Amino acid sequence: MQDRRTISSPNAPAAIGPYSQAIVHAGLVWCSGQVALDPAKGELVPGGIEEQTKQVLKNLGNVLTAAGSSLGHVLRTTVYLQRMDDFAKMNAVYGSFFPAEKGSPPARATVEVAKLPKGALVEIDCVAVLAKP
Repeated sequence: MQDRRTISSPNAPAAIGPYSQAIVHAGLVWCSGQVALDPAKGELVPGGIEEQTKQVLKNLGNVLTAAGSSLGHVLRTTVYLQRMDDFAKMNAVYGSFFPAEKGSPPARATVEVAKLPKGALVEIDCVAVLAKP
């Protein structure tokens, strides 16, 4: 895999385990899941699901930028919610980052999980294409 490249952005939380923020391979960016950690403080942002979803998507956007892509190039996301009852609020914030009038939003799966790292309410991972392969 000669074209495999590891991505690390100081504008997103550092990996808290043996994984990379993202891997670029064959024109795609494979982003690890992001939770709502403030990259400067290493702590969850204060607030509820809306604030956490916003921070998660900012973090993903920063990783994608470091890789040479953007949220506008996302093909698919997976959303992990601690409580499916938070779906509507998460979805409203998510929709503001992927507005339909700017093109088709990415494909998505959303699942409820028992627990997320650091007690987060939401985690999102994604696959995107490079802006200029």
